[in-house]
Amino acid sequence: MDLVPALEEPLRQPLKSVLGPATAKVMAEHLGLLTVGDLLHHYPRRYEERGQLTHLADLPMDEHVTVVAQVADARLHTFASAKAPRGKGQRLEVTITDGSGRLQLVFFGAGVHKPHKELLPGTRAMFAGKVSVFNRRLQLAHPAYELLRGTDDDPAESVEAWAGALIPIYPATAKLESWKIGKAIQTVLPTAQEAVDPLPDSLRQGRGLVPLPEALLKIHRPHTKADIEDARSRLKWDEAFVLQVALARRRHADAQLPAVPRKPAPDGLLTAFDARLPFTLTDGQQRVSREIFDDLATDHPMHRLLQGEVGSGKTMVALRAMLAVVDARGQAAMLAPTEVLAQQHHRSIVEMMGELAEGGMLGGAEQATKVVLLTGSMGAAARRHALLDLTTGEAGIVIGTHALIEDKVQFHDLGLVVVDEQHRFGVEQRDALRGKGKQPPHLLVMTATPIPRTVAMTVFGDLETSVLDQLPAGRSPIASHVVPAADKPHFLSRAWERVREEVENGHQAYVVCPRIGDEEDDPKKSAKKKSPEDEAEKRPPLAVLDVADQLVKGPLQGLEVEVLHGRMHPDDKDAVMRRFAAGETHVLVATTVIEVGVNVPNATAMVIMDADRFGVSQLHQLRGRVGRGSAPGLCLLVTEMPEASPARQRLGAVASTLDGFELSRIDLEQRREGDVLGQAQSGARTSLKVLAVIEDEEIIAEAREEATAVVAQDPELTHLPALRTALDALLDEEREQYLEKG
Repeated sequence: MDLVPALEEPLRQPLKSVLGPATAKVMAEHLGLLTVGDLLHHYPRRYEERGQLTHLADLPMDEHVTVVAQVADARLHTFASAKAPRGKGQRLEVTITDGSGRLQLVFFGAGVHKPHKELLPGTRAMFAGKVSVFNRRLQLAHPAYELLRGTDDDPAESVEAWAGALIPIYPATAKLESWKIGKAIQTVLPTAQEAVDPLPDSLRQGRGLVPLPEALLKIHRPHTKADIEDARSRLKWDEAFVLQVALARRRHADAQLPAVPRKPAPDGLLTAFDARLPFTLTDGQQRVSREIFDDLATDHPMHRLLQGEVGSGKTMVALRAMLAVVDARGQAAMLAPTEVLAQQHHRSIVEMMGELAEGGMLGGAEQATKVVLLTGSMGAAARRHALLDLTTGEAGIVIGTHALIEDKVQFHDLGLVVVDEQHRFGVEQRDALRGKGKQPPHLLVMTATPIPRTVAMTVFGDLETSVLDQLPAGRSPIASHVVPAADKPHFLSRAWERVREEVENGHQAYVVCPRIGDEEDDPKKSAKKKSPEDEAEKRPPLAVLDVADQLVKGPLQGLEVEVLHGRMHPDDKDAVMRRFAAGETHVLVATTVIEVGVNVPNATAMVIMDADRFGVSQLHQLRGRVGRGSAPGLCLLVTEMPEASPARQRLGAVASTLDGFELSRIDLEQRREGDVLGQAQSGARTSLKVLAVIEDEEIIAEAREEATAVVAQDPELTHLPALRTALDALLDEEREQYLEKG
């Protein structure tokens, strides 16, 4: 299909040939940088000015940071330890300050000698390490550092020598500090002159953007803040435009594909289903259903993203779309990310349909179809039955995990694929399912993570978007509170009392933990040497098995407590969920396997342990598991983080609003640049380095328009070889596949 040769350019040289194998290996392993171009596009996160100090007051927990600060105090402590019983163990504690806050650095054992000599009070340096908490104070354990000297005997080693007036601070890792990256960039910077400019001249000149070589020089070696602004404006446009061209080409290709139009038969299965609903659909559900039915009636495949708040009734909308396709003589498949969720969807859909799900059985209604479940852990006989029902067309609806995608699974006439929580599926899996229809099936992707408009235009730019923003009647409010376990231990005791009260009132509760707790039994994991940061951290994240054990022996003694986590056998997981759904279990202690789609209306309380270790959207998802019935919900966010920490502020934000769109904005604003697409791109390095999805809404919208126009005129980009080169670089194999999620 692609006839235009991409331009060759020096930026494609492997780093190995320029920086030597050792440095290149570290860059590839830790930053994913393979070529000169990759390194040139590894931009500074921010810049330090000489004399201006970093803000230590707002350091993020658990992240590798680079700070510029001054040593205020250094003390060497000698102590006895198992390794040094005669009191010869040594620990160096250095306090650094920047005027806004103080930070403790800790060095142990043999690692104290060099810093003890060099980090004297008054010395300024760049420090890099992972922020952790010890004795409720922020610290860096064994940070790497580079002294900042005004003059230096060896000018090549002086940071000032290569930094100019503004010191670039690069996104770095434990193995590769910012200043080492800066020196490597210095080596390859002359190559920037050869960079091929992807923006069409008319677009670049029309918007007054500097050429690409100039932008690369200015971002790495700015003389003034205006240089940085020029460079960033230009590079933002590159990222937005090239990404939108990729998406526009995908939309253009999809529009050429044929599909079978699916119009529901009058007085068929859908009409019968609607007639038996005990409630009226919300206005939002009716509007979104109309959008979907219009798409299904066309002769090219629907590609629609259905996003809705937790509990807004997405499953109902998806089920009605599936019934419409069955009415039109097709089959519908629903893909769920986990077995627990597939089983739960199957149960609730069969329940909602009643006798309409009993096709071919005694007592089944006249319009009925069969609804089958297909998961990896099913017995051979049940599996054979399900496969036969799919091949013959007896089963109109199938619900399953990625077991649906295996070669053996054949459909009679697959018309619609519904993907639940799309970001949990790999691209190859979606493509494989797409190939199961006689013609490409229609696609509906559901997500409960509210997505701001700009993210929808970037991450899901090849899908049309429908939004469900009303909650169905009868949903109860959820009260959320932060429980500061370290400052106020009695708050945690009160949390367990509240759980007991809910159970005494006939309700149930979830307790969520970040870990399972049997990791220590894994010889591979226990053999790993702990890093100084781990040693210095007060404790590992709380684990399901430990917490359940403590609760049964302590505050929840006498209650029925069960555990649920991803490493259990699927049958055991299902049995636990069934007992909990039936009300036989009072408290379920679980990992985030319950994050999506688990629906037990009688569960009213949730306690999230170490809540600061979860992301904003994840906390919102988890909280959506309670308040699903008529009784009000309660969500308690337990944390040991100090009050002033960003983690505590994040939890405060979650507790203060139930609006998922508002929280998704907070979440995006708080993440580091580049994370936004990181998860969605099946682990590929994200293409967004300077483009901020929330702030740059205008650029993204304009780039989308420009890209759509360019692709409509020249889908193969025959007249824009430089743009083709950029596209190839952006969409390495993995990203190209990711974008084909349609």
